[in-house]
Amino acid sequence: MTNLLTEAFNKAQNLPEHLQDELAKQMIEDIKSELQWQKTLSQRQSSSLDELARQALNDSFEGKTKEMGFDEL
Repeated sequence: MTNLLTEAFNKAQNLPEHLQDELAKQMIEDIKSELQWQKTLSQRQSSSLDELARQALNDSFEGKTKEMGFDEL
């Protein structure tokens, strides 16, 4: 455990129990979310998405694209 996390737990133990429980619930949810993001980002993207990206790059290199802002169609 890092020093900063140890410090946070030391400070949290001075809070009333109901606040400690709320803090713990928030931390558990944050950890679950972080683990899910790590799992999602580590998975290989579909080959169709890779193909679309390759096609977009090829179109750009061949001058078939037009630079536009987000609000332009």
